[in-house]
Amino acid sequence: MQKGKQIYEGKAKILYETDDPDLLIQEFKDDATAFDATKRGTILNKGIINNKLSEKLFILLTDKGIPTHFVKRLNDREMLVKKVQIVPVEVTIRNIVAGGMAKLLGLEEGIVLKEPVLEYHYKEDKLHDPLINEYHIRALGIATDKELDTIKKYSFMVNEALKAFFNSKGLTLVDFKLEFGRYKNKIILADEISPDTCRLWDKDTNEKLDKDRFRRDLGGVEEAYQEVLRRVLE
Repeated sequence: MQKGKQIYEGKAKILYETDDPDLLIQEFKDDATAFDATKRGTILNKGIINNKLSEKLFILLTDKGIPTHFVKRLNDREMLVKKVQIVPVEVTIRNIVAGGMAKLLGLEEGIVLKEPVLEYHYKEDKLHDPLINEYHIRALGIATDKELDTIKKYSFMVNEALKAFFNSKGLTLVDFKLEFGRYKNKIILADEISPDTCRLWDKDTNEKLDKDRFRRDLGGVEEAYQEVLRRVLE
């Protein structure tokens, strides 16, 4: 697969065209950002780790009946993916109170929710990815009712699959964000699944093993990412 011109660079990834108009190469960077990119840094080998983790988890989800943009991993930092039109809404599924939910509702971090909470955030850095609801999404024409139903269904399926898998690796899936895209008029899962996009705590100690170590200056960031990769691949 021949690598073509760069068509996009985000905070964590770069996309390149290929000689197939339906496929792109997604490159994972070591750059780390937080708080709408007001905090920036580098996490050593993060791109390599997140590429390998995303490969493993996309394959797992595909086996559970959830379509994804993943085609194959090409090398340490790159994977081949389907070219999608991203739906500009991030979906967050929360199993335990943390991060934005704790701040928004004044709740103590660590409270186990009676059932998973699904949130939509409008993807716009300038607006700080505001929380929106289904009425906003429909009124703005961001997605149809059918597409939203599919996104919700897949999001909860992803949660159940990842919760069980991470639990088997001694990890608690606190919350995570997903991005979806349109591929040949169908909704599929896109982006990545990694400690950048998931809050993961050690099941026994509740030690944070995700990007919160970078956000909160907790130290041991590289070691946490390496530990997640070790557990997931063992």
